[in-house]
Formats: sequence, C-alpha cells, structure tokens
Amino acid sequence: MPDLIELRSVSFSYESGRVLSDVSLSIKPKDYVVLLGANGSGKTTLLKVAIGLLRPTSGTALLFGRQASDPRARELVGYVPQRAVISSRLPATVLEVVLAGRAARRKFGGFSRAERELAMRALERVGMAEFANRRIGELSGGQQQRVLIARALASDPQLLILDEPTAGVDRDSQIRFAQVLRGLNRDGVAIVIVAHDLGAVGRDVRRVLALHQGHIDEISLEEAKERVGMFVEDHPGHEVAG
Repeated sequence: MPDLIELRSVSFSYESGRVLSDVSLSIKPKDYVVLLGANGSGKTTLLKVAIGLLRPTSGTALLFGRQASDPRARELVGYVPQRAVISSRLPATVLEVVLAGRAARRKFGGFSRAERELAMRALERVGMAEFANRRIGELSGGQQQRVLIARALASDPQLLILDEPTAGVDRDSQIRFAQVLRGLNRDGVAIVIVAHDLGAVGRDVRRVLALHQGHIDEISLEEAKERVGMFVEDHPGHEVAG
C-alpha cells in the first residue's frame, strides 16, 4: 500500500506571503500523528494541501498514491474541520448529520437502510447512538465533536484528519474524545490531528510533526512537551486560518 499522504518539497503562498517552504513528509497506514504549530503557522493550509483542497505553489502532493486533487483519493479520507459554533435552532438531527457523511459517495436518491445502519454503527463507535434523534444544536461542544467524527467515519475512511478537534472543549470531553480515537486507531484507521498542544492524546500519538515558520520537523514526544509553549505563544504568520 502506498503512503496515505506524501508531500515532496511542497511550498505554498498566499498573496500576503509564503506559508509553507519546501515541506516533505509522509503518513503511513495505521499512523497516529499530531501536527503541532502556533495559530497562524500554516497547519490548516498544510492540511488542505495534503488532501487536495489547495494546490501547492510548487512541489508534489500525493494522497493514496494519486494526485491529492483526485476526488477518488479524497473518498478514502474522513475530515473533521475546525469546530464551528452550531446554532441551537438548527433542525438537523444527529443521525441526519452523520448520514451527510455518505453524501459524497452517492449520486441521487434517499439513504438506504444499510446506510442508516452504517451511520448508527458510527454513532455507536463514538458513544453517541442514544442521541441519534436529538437535534445537533442541543448537544454540548464535546458531544458535537463526537458526532462530527461519526459523520467522517460514515464514509468508511482509511485516514481520519481532525483540525483542532478539542478547541473550546472541556477536559473531561477531551479525555473521552481521546479514548474514541485510540479505539479507531487500534482498528486500523490512520489518524492525523492538527493542534497547538498535545492535549489528552499525548499518551497515544506515535509521531509528532512540528510546523514553524513554514518548515516542518519530526520531533520526539519529550521535545514536543518542551516546545508546547512556543507553539502557543508564537506570533501568527501570514495564514488566513489555522
């Protein structure tokens, strides 16, 4: 099996300036990786380049051995974006939100019984099955995050990418969240978490990548713990978000 993500000498610039400089990295099957960096350091940009949502200014971005922009490659990726505030008035139920994760794999028509069962299994994996008929806006921030993971899992991904998944979530929810990810990784799902600190997943991750001033280094867990202050306090770069 090819690397799930492979970046070769990737650079990326916005009109306001360069964000990524000659970045090379690979994500392997069953990896559990955290990408650390300060707010504005380029983490979200790197993520979007890796999964083909942005084209690199130079260099090559491959996803499952294909060009990252190939939609067939993105079908194998479950993506949980930065947490947004969900209105309490949003009428969608938890189950409807999770079923939306199947939308990219279908062309028309309603959802089948098999797809609904798959969505319920995804909710069970994150401990949210009992909330299936509850409106998503009625849940706590931590519960909403678990629902968004279930939505990503409904597409049966080989790679799960989470962008700042526990921002604004209380410590207990972070611990439950880490337990969910631990189980998924044991089941063979590769995980990449984009963050500015190790948080509750620090005991589980096996690789740490540090993004600083457009460059990326692989560092040890011990070094990551020492450098967390730098990631939190570092000044934002040119990036628009992340």
